[in-house]
Amino acid sequence: MTKELTYPIFLGSEIEQPKPEEALFHIVPVPFERTVSYGGGTNEGPSAILEASWQLEEWDGKSKPCELGIYTHGPVDCNADADQVIENIAAAVKPICEMGKMPVGIGGEHTVTYGIIKGMLDAGIKDFGIVQIDAHADLRDAYEGDKYSHASVMKRCVDEGIPLYQLGIRAYCEEEIEIRKKHGVYYQDADDLVPQNISAIELPEDFPKKVFFTLDIDGLDPSVFPSTGTPVPGGLGWYQTLGLFESVAKQREIIGFDVMEFAPIAGFHAYDFAASLLMYKMMGIIERSR
Repeated sequence: MTKELTYPIFLGSEIEQPKPEEALFHIVPVPFERTVSYGGGTNEGPSAILEASWQLEEWDGKSKPCELGIYTHGPVDCNADADQVIENIAAAVKPICEMGKMPVGIGGEHTVTYGIIKGMLDAGIKDFGIVQIDAHADLRDAYEGDKYSHASVMKRCVDEGIPLYQLGIRAYCEEEIEIRKKHGVYYQDADDLVPQNISAIELPEDFPKKVFFTLDIDGLDPSVFPSTGTPVPGGLGWYQTLGLFESVAKQREIIGFDVMEFAPIAGFHAYDFAASLLMYKMMGIIERSR
């Protein structure tokens, strides 16, 4: 029996849906799953995260990020091929950016990020970089013949000329090493970050002043989040992840972010709550860095 997915507003137990123009954070749920290559279930991620957010407190331990306003959009229509879904995502994101607000994507497979980036580009936003937390480089030109595979999403982004800084990568192929070199991709991989428990980075001087931050749940260690389709051991810890994000937010203006590849596990609601809390903590870091 297929579970009926619902999409309540984020933190709806504590706040009411504001007017769009009164909210900084605009949450865009995208239940898209078409090219995952191992475990599935990421299409259920947005619904699970939104439902779990009703268990959060307004106070995140340091401030109330919701005071900047959180507006939750309805889910993007994903009943089409990847090309059309990417256009649908872009169409949802473009007006958010045109209002001067911040898109916050919830996936869904990592392909979704390219749709968000396209929406930002369509809105005329230029001169920004991407910082990525992930277990995988996602830099293949195509995977299994599909250029819109979740394993190719960052290649689509660097093809747009967007600078990229990768964190926590620990699964990649020789093709992706060459693409890193060709496109000048910055990186600190997991074998550097994790053994030394590095929780802050220094972005290069020439990295753009505005940053979109994409976080694939599998960037964290499976001991924290087994709830993803392609888990890889040796990943980032909870506080380490937040520390890395905060170090970027202190150096650059975060203009949007997403949380991708969360695949809820039936009966283990702790992971749903953790993914929701992670998103809210990221909002709090942004609030306090402004």
